[in-house]
Amino acid sequence: MSNPDSFINEVTEELRRDRIMGFARRYGWIAVLAIVLIVGGTAWNEWRKAQERASAEAFGDAVLAALENDAPQDRLTALEQIETTGPQSGLVQLLRAGELLQTDRATALDALNAAAEDTALPEATRQLAALKRVISGGAELSVDERRTVLDRLAQPGQPMRPLALEQSALLQLEQGNTETAIEILTDLLSQSEVSDALRRRATQLVVALGGDVG
Repeated sequence: MSNPDSFINEVTEELRRDRIMGFARRYGWIAVLAIVLIVGGTAWNEWRKAQERASAEAFGDAVLAALENDAPQDRLTALEQIETTGPQSGLVQLLRAGELLQTDRATALDALNAAAEDTALPEATRQLAALKRVISGGAELSVDERRTVLDRLAQPGQPMRPLALEQSALLQLEQGNTETAIEILTDLLSQSEVSDALRRRATQLVVALGGDVG
């Protein structure tokens, strides 16, 4: 390579370095900011996860401590004093209702109804409250009211569908509709998401009613 070519290459390389340094001086803060954001974001996520774990553990400890009380009223009082956030509120409401069922059924059913209608709670929690109210209320609730709730919960894709179908079959039996109850239970047994315990109960009931479980 001739000296002129070598000189031109050296000049070009020097200009390239000057341009890179110029870009670095002008826009380097963006890279630094990006690094800070990445590192800061990672640290924030770890801190948030740690806080969530600590909160969940504290909540679990408080619930267990409350339920360790011997007297229902003491358990109820302890549950009412637990500080909750988000879905924790729904769980405490259900636990409180469970304690109230032993001492004040009317208030317990009202509490379950309030939880079922509380749009701030997760849908699964609301459905569980509605189902527990139907089961606990029994004949204290009208047949039409129970049927309306169970029909809604038994729709395909709903988290409480299997249990709602079981209760729907029992409601039909209460009204003397044995064949309809068997049909509902047979439909229940065809569902893939049915637990083993629920499948056993449904099978035993179908057999007891004279149905065929295939």
